[in-house]
Formats: sequence, C-alpha cells, structure tokens
Amino acid sequence: MKIGFMQFAPVLADVQATMQKIDCLIAQASDADLLVLPELCNSGYNFQSVEQAWTSAEEIRGGVFVACLESLCQAYGFYLVSGLNERDGDRLYNSAVLVGPQGYVGRYRKLHLFMNEKDFFEPGDEGLPVFDLGPIRVGMLVCFDWIFPEAWRILALKGADVVCHPSNLVLPGLAQRAIPVHALTNRVYVVTANRIGTEGELTFTGLSTIANPRGEVQVQASPAGEEVCLVEADVCLARDKDITPKNNLLADRRPEVYTLLVEKAH
Repeated sequence: MKIGFMQFAPVLADVQATMQKIDCLIAQASDADLLVLPELCNSGYNFQSVEQAWTSAEEIRGGVFVACLESLCQAYGFYLVSGLNERDGDRLYNSAVLVGPQGYVGRYRKLHLFMNEKDFFEPGDEGLPVFDLGPIRVGMLVCFDWIFPEAWRILALKGADVVCHPSNLVLPGLAQRAIPVHALTNRVYVVTANRIGTEGELTFTGLSTIANPRGEVQVQASPAGEEVCLVEADVCLARDKDITPKNNLLADRRPEVYTLLVEKAH
C-alpha cells in the first residue's frame, strides 16, 4: 500500500481557500491508498474568539469540507484522514475523520487538548477506535496525543497497522523525534501530517514524518514547504509483533503490574 501526507497551511476561518489549496496539491497524491492531512484542516488553528471557532466548524454529515474529502476519495479511489473542527449540537470537538471512496467511514475525537484548545473544544468522548479497511487497519490520534504512550499502545492492542496523526505542532524538535519511537515500540506505521506557516503568535514546525514499524523514518518533509510525500507500506511488517523467537511485543506484556496507569494522578 502507499501511505502518505499532505503538508501545507490551512487558511484560518476560510474553508473555501483551504479546499482550493488541497485541490492544487491533490494530484501529487493520485496513486496513494491512504493520505493524511493536518489537524483542524477545515478551520485553521489559532482562533481569536469562541465565535470564530464556532463559525468555522461544521458537522460531519452535510459539512462542505467533509463533502469535499468524500469527492476526492471517489475521484482518486483512496482513503483520506483529516483533522476537522467538528460541531456536534452545541459542542465543538478537535476531531479526525476517515473517509473513503464510499464516503464517511469514522471519526476520532482528540483526547488530550493542548493549551488554548481547552477554551474551545470538549475533550474526546469516543475512545480510541480502529477501522478495518480490508487491506489495512487504521487508528487515529491528533497532535498533542503524541506525548501519551498509553494511547499508542491501545491502538496497537486493537490491531492498528497504521496510526494517522493529523497535527499542528508548534513545539520544535519534540514530536518528530518521538514518532519513530512510538512506531518502533508498537510495531506500527505512523503518518504524522503536520502543517506549516504562522497564525498570530504561533509558528508551525512542518517536518511531517512517516516512520515504519522498525522505527525508521521513511520520509520527512521540510520545516516550511508545501509537500506531498508517499511511501510503500508493508502491512505484514506491522502485524509481525515478534521481537525474538521467544518474545512477542503484545504477548509478553504484564498488565497485572500496570494498574497505576489507570489511576488519576494527584
């Protein structure tokens, strides 16, 4: 399978301009099987008010941005994961959506909110789903989720072959170093699609990354350029959890001594 990312700068509170940018870049991903776009791709990130966050959000069903993604998937025959400013009733969620040639597949709502996101979004309330697309099983995390190893391990335990990671990373030199480690310690592919550019006082760090289950960086984008990158993914490599002839990543776990992980820190 070919998996990849699109690194670019969504336009704050202007979904039409963002969709035009995607249209200009999408042909470079025409032979992808699975493509990942950045966090909050439909709205931009650094909202100046709750009203701006609200008016740039959309519901998954009937939303113009998700409809655009569905149209692209139908046209090119691939799957897309994208960050989404999701409106649900009177609440907003920092979500990731998975769509394919037959339309909407599923969503993930960001569990670990970063900084000012807590002023606009509700914490995710639907756990850590994994979606079986037939040839590949897909899990999703969003940006700051990268720092919580528990989330990665749960996706591996649920059978994810690839973790799609839409991001708007602003802390330089951190997540991009951790991604190959999470890939290695969970024996999964990771596609981190970061954005570039600036919004207000925030500068986004680019360096979108794909790491394989050996912890090898297969490709990494530049810090500031628009780029579409694809790599070949061997699903069998992600499903082989044997470390030695006598050690298996998942079978050798000792969950009875991990109970502290589910206790709330004081």
